[in-house]
Amino acid sequence: MEKMTIACFGYGKTTRAIAKRFGPCTFFDDKAIESYSDEDGNTIHPVSKFDTTKFTHEIPSPGMPPYHPLIQNATHLISEYDFFAPTTPFSIWISGTNGKTTTTQMVEHLLSDKGAISGGNIGTPLADMSSEAPIWILETSSFSMHYNRTAVPNIYALLPITPDHVSWHGSMEEYYKAKLKPLTQMREGEAIILPKMFADVPTNGFKILYETEDDLAKYFGFDTSKIKFKGAFLMDALIAMGIDKILYDRCDYDKINAFILDPHRQEELRDTQGRLWINDSKATNIDATLAALRTYKEEKIHLILGGDDKGVELEELFTPLKNYDVTIYAIGSNAERLKTLCEHYAIPCTLCHTLDKAVEQIDKNHTRHTIAMLSPAAASLDQFSSYAERGNLFKEYAIGTSPNSLR
Repeated sequence: MEKMTIACFGYGKTTRAIAKRFGPCTFFDDKAIESYSDEDGNTIHPVSKFDTTKFTHEIPSPGMPPYHPLIQNATHLISEYDFFAPTTPFSIWISGTNGKTTTTQMVEHLLSDKGAISGGNIGTPLADMSSEAPIWILETSSFSMHYNRTAVPNIYALLPITPDHVSWHGSMEEYYKAKLKPLTQMREGEAIILPKMFADVPTNGFKILYETEDDLAKYFGFDTSKIKFKGAFLMDALIAMGIDKILYDRCDYDKINAFILDPHRQEELRDTQGRLWINDSKATNIDATLAALRTYKEEKIHLILGGDDKGVELEELFTPLKNYDVTIYAIGSNAERLKTLCEHYAIPCTLCHTLDKAVEQIDKNHTRHTIAMLSPAAASLDQFSSYAERGNLFKEYAIGTSPNSLR
């Protein structure tokens, strides 16, 4: 049997976990100016030194785009999911534009008594997951699925799809194609929880179609009045409960209500004046921001928008924004673009460029009867290391810098 020689594309969390388990490996990374070795004996080379004839497997970091030179020159490309497919246990994949992390966490919470563990895009690479666990719950991005050829889930839950990662995929059609790829290989009797807009996509799996939370509640027989989560989180909870129902015919309201949401998802904070600040930094695309706005639709909202919008058409945000009593505070790399759109749609806007300036401006206008919200509809990496850093700074600025609040 031919010895396996692995090339890892990108010196990231996923590929480093593979090298730790199967290495040492050879890495090719955009940040490498010259070749070097790390403490684990791996060799890291500049991209220009890649030679596909030297490897049997070439595994990309999930976020590496298809137009990258390494992808273009690879002849033994295999995705992380395909690489581990032969040893993957019963698997549940959670995908969609928003809510993947929360839904994955909720499913793990409900199936914890069955030994289920979670991973994938949620933070644990497949190389670090135990093949002894009976169930893997994988938060699965369109990036991951784009490169898959053989890996397939036993249950697939697709949350609503809205424009995202267009610049990476090249078009919305390609984005949809990646999200729907698992359907082509799923077998008869395997369940697919699927938005109705994709009802006609062929598959041998069993489709459970939905458009609203009511559709899911009706299909599974759930009483939404007994579930504490509202808005977008209700959809997450119903899908998680639906998976528990499919597998074990259970409906445990107490257990789902005991689930605690992560920070940076519509996280409510009050200053000493009793004014409400909402940290929704994880809203990195349009649909997530619209979901947050719907939760507070009856209020006057001071909304911080902006960052790296990843090439999406922002008109899909501004058309519904006209129905809210909202003032925009524009930050990030698309701040000028936001300002122009606000003028076009006659929505009040203050051009702030940075988060601290936005909070400073909001503080002058915010009262106990208004809502101040960071829900950027954009990624954070233009100005921050992560959405978490952005959210933590927002909380620090909102609660710590207001001259009329805690000082």
